[in-house]
This record gives sequence, structure tokens and C-alpha cells, in this order.
Amino acid sequence: MIATKRHLEDRIETYEEQSKRLRQTSFRDQNVTIPQGWLDCPRFGQDIGFIIPSKVPLSESYNDCVPSGKRYNFKEWFTSGRTRLGLVIDLTNTTRYYHPNTELRHNGIKYVKIRCSGRDAVPDNVSVNTFVYEVNQFENNFSQKYVLVHCTHGHNRTGFMIVHYLMRSRPMMSVTEALKMFSDARPPGIYKPDYIDALYSFYHEVKPESVICPPTPEWKRSEEVKVDDDDDALSYPVVQGNNQEENVKKLSNDDILGDDIPYGQEVSYQQLINDMLNISMQFPGSHPVSLGREALQLLRQRYYYATWKADGTRYMMLLTRDGCYLVNREFRFRRVQMRFPCKYDPSDYKVHHYTLLDGEMVIDTFEVGGRRCQARRYLVYDLVAINGQSVAERPFSERWNILEREVIRPRNDEKKVMNHWYRYEMEPFGVRIKPFCLLSAVEKIPSLSHETDGLIFQGWDDPYVFGTDHGLLKWKFVETLDFLFDMDKYGRQMLFLQERGKMKLMEGYSVEFRGDGWDNNPASYCGKIVECSWDKEKKVWVSLRIRVDKSKPNGIGTGHSVIKCIKDDITKDVLLEEIKKITRLPMYVDRIRRDTQEAERRKHGNRKG
Repeated sequence: MIATKRHLEDRIETYEEQSKRLRQTSFRDQNVTIPQGWLDCPRFGQDIGFIIPSKVPLSESYNDCVPSGKRYNFKEWFTSGRTRLGLVIDLTNTTRYYHPNTELRHNGIKYVKIRCSGRDAVPDNVSVNTFVYEVNQFENNFSQKYVLVHCTHGHNRTGFMIVHYLMRSRPMMSVTEALKMFSDARPPGIYKPDYIDALYSFYHEVKPESVICPPTPEWKRSEEVKVDDDDDALSYPVVQGNNQEENVKKLSNDDILGDDIPYGQEVSYQQLINDMLNISMQFPGSHPVSLGREALQLLRQRYYYATWKADGTRYMMLLTRDGCYLVNREFRFRRVQMRFPCKYDPSDYKVHHYTLLDGEMVIDTFEVGGRRCQARRYLVYDLVAINGQSVAERPFSERWNILEREVIRPRNDEKKVMNHWYRYEMEPFGVRIKPFCLLSAVEKIPSLSHETDGLIFQGWDDPYVFGTDHGLLKWKFVETLDFLFDMDKYGRQMLFLQERGKMKLMEGYSVEFRGDGWDNNPASYCGKIVECSWDKEKKVWVSLRIRVDKSKPNGIGTGHSVIKCIKDDITKDVLLEEIKKITRLPMYVDRIRRDTQEAERRKHGNRKG
């Protein structure tokens, strides 16, 4: 009897012995592989608002591998009477840890899976955008419940995502402050230096010398068996050029800027813009019409200013509290990390929220120390709404002044603050307001550091017109049309314009693909939008470039207008001679004198200030 009792005692492990044995066991079945360091990693941290950072709960199928005192699963969470969950966001790169359908959705808890590789790869920007969107959606609809966010251990990927959320929901916060908020709630915080560096880089901040990456926690370092955090994680090789020149990419207007956003977020922003402007349409940007001889009469009837026509890429830009969004002609949104303060006031700091700009992305080329350099810049030429309020009905002169005073100047003022933690020079592109000149000064438009292809004439008293604006005029050095190119089964070319949403074949039209860089086989351009100019001598359209920024050709109305302008043949000399006559009209003489005097007063006022 005594021998039997002693034998049983020899078989009973202490708690410490059991934990050690389980940590050292290599389980072949991936469904019961305990992640490295998981047993001794704290279960969850303190609430960060309505967000709870946590390590991954392991389903009850792991119970045989986990000491009873260290088990952590959703059933245990629910029965313990802890905070009510409404959403669980899973950042692991595997599905083996638990079963969301039976463990979460069955209990009325929403489950979102955002696969993020472990190891040394930080979550990509699209995953971050998805995470922030899901949290924002939950906050707006379930104010009495909490979000549990977990990766494997609830520190690096979890912290990375939560810091991104904090930065986008609290514009006054710096990365340093957000990192501290997370580390206070979930010690020691993010302990991978590349994650910390990526956050400072993304938000255009310089990491202070006082910020030191915490050491790897003891529960992670002490693990003897090395098992990948997520078995499904993939590693990808880094491809680099053989020399520095190969790694320098030439900027192009066809480059895709920014990051994708979730479909639901894009739809909500499309609806927001339509509601804010009280319209119902796709891309609401104003489109100019070609300047023919009939349109010249408008210059005589209204008071116009002029500016150059940049040969860049058209974007509207929506400024919000949680980021800025480039809006292309297809009404698609991509997020860029930019900063637009309302005004610099440390006691009442605000950023623009639901402000809509209109402009064009250009590439400036210049020399520095004899070396050719490029820089991307967004030229803002109009303001459509500011902080949720449409200004489309106001005259252009007023919109332009509000744009300069409320959007551009606060950015420039903040740049001058030497000790400010944000670094504008780290943004993906610069921002400038596009100047407009008196019609009488159109000949004095200076040479520019980016491509131009004509002039724009803007009515100074005109409202913003959505879609085609017959009062907004463009004159191009060479008139062009954007056709949809295709070929029939016999190899004959077909050029299409758009009419009432359908493709209209332009009978008798053809295009020549001339010069270097064009494929000898025209069939390779089928289905693409080709910008073409008109060869008057050969009576044929000539390809200029493929419009990768457009998926639809010009409308039939635009086509007729351009063709008429080609026939009108308003050359530069003809245009300038007409402008000289127009600016001698009494209306222009009087207003040019008043505008010149007002400009001088502002100039002297700024000097005094």
C-alpha cells in the first residue's frame, strides 16, 4: 500500500515541472502547437478606451497541452463575467488557434480576420487601413461594448495596429505618446525595433533619442523550443538593385499613389461627398471645355483670370481627421499620410475634417548641385468644401482666398515651428496653391519646373460647377482627344468616344502609333485609352500616350468641341491678340485697376506683419 502511494506520488508532476515539460514538447500536429512564449505571456492588458490588447486565446482543444492554471480561451472569458465583447480582431496569420463560428459568432460577437505575418514583417498599409476602419465602424455602432485585439502574444502586431488607430483618432497625439499609452496598458509594449521605426516613419516624425526599444520579455527569451509564431507565415526575399542607380526610381504621372482602403469605407466617403455637396453623381470634379471662337465671347462677357494648364494627373483630395484621400476620375479613393492643420494654436489644435480640394499632381524637375532631381507636388487650384460645409456656390475669388487662408497658410505656418515633432518634408508629395493672374498678365506666366500643355481661364465670379463647366475654358498648345482603342476581327482599327454611358464608334477615324516607345503591333493597345492629337496634313489621329489614369474615353460632346477648336485653329498669337483687345474693355480696365490696388495693399500689409 505504501509502495503504491509512493509510486503515485512519483508520477505526479509539480505545476512548474508540468509547465516546463509542455514548453519543451514539440507537437507534430499543428492544431495543438502552442506558440513560443505563450504560456508565460500575460493574458491581456488594460483597456485603452474600448480596446483590449490580448494574446491569442487558445480553444479547449489545447487543454491537454496547457496547465489548467494557464488556460486562456473565450469560454473562460465569457464565464468569468469580464468586460462585454462586441468585436474580436484576429491579427494572426493562421486559423488554428480557435474556431470563431462556434466560439464567437455563436455568442453574437463579430469576428474580423486580418492576416498579418509575424516574424520581422510589419503589417502592410492596407491591413492597417482595414483595422482602423473596422474599429471606427464598431465605435460608431456599439458604444457600450469592447474590442478585443490579438495577435499571437498581443504586443508587436497588436500594438502596431492600436498605435495606428490612436494616431488617426487623436490628431494631437505624437507617435511617442501613442507608444507610451500602449506600453502602459500592455507592458512592455512593442519590443521589436523595426515596428517602432516603421511607426515614426509612417507618421513623418523623427524618433527622439529618449525613445528606447524595450528588451524582449523574459517569457519570450526563455523559451527553449523555437517555434514560429504562425506556422502559415511566409517569408519573401528582398530584391535590391546591384548599385545605387538601379534603386533610384524615376517619378511618373502614371505612378499609383497611396494605399487601398476597405470597400465599405470608400462607399461611405462617396456618399459623404454627395451629401455634403447636395449632388448625386460620380466624380464631382469640374471639367473645362475647349476654347473655340464662340467661347472667346465669354471672355468678353465675364471677368476672367488665367493660369497655366499643368500636364499632370487630376485628383480631388478629401481631408479628414483620420487621414487624407486622393480621389481620381473614377471616384476611387486611396489614402495618403498628410497633415492639414486648421490653424496653429497649441491650446486648441484642430485638423481639417471633411474638407474637399481640387487640384492636379505634377512632377517638378530641377537641378541641385548639377544633378537632375524630381519632386512630386499637388497643385491645389480650388476649394469645394471646408470642414463639412460646401462652398461651391461662392464665387471663385472667395473660394481661392479661403483656400489660401484656411488650408495652405496653416500648413506653412506650422512648418516654421522649429521644434514641432511633425516633419512635412517626409510627406509623399508637397502641396502648393496654384496662382492665378490677371488676364492682362497672361503673357508673363513664368517658365515652370513641370510639364504644361496650355492655359486655363477661370471666371473670377463663377461658382463651382460639378461635371462639365461651359464657363471654365482651356486652351491647349495641341488639342487632344482620349479615345478607347480597339480592333475588329479583320484587324481594322476602331476608335470610340462615350455617349450616354455607351461606347460610340467614330466612323472613319484611325490612329497612327508614331515614334519611339510604341509597339509595332497595334493590337497590344486594344481596350486602352489613347490620347491623340490631329495631324492636319495627313488627316489622321496620332497617338501621344496611354492614359492609365482613365478607364473611359472622352464624351461625344467633348469630341465635337475639340474637333471644332481644331478647325477654328486659335493659335497662340491669335489668342494673345484677342486678349489684348478684351482687356481694353471698360469692365476689365476698371476691375484690373481695383484688383491691382488691392494686391498692393495686401503686399504692404504682409510686410508690416
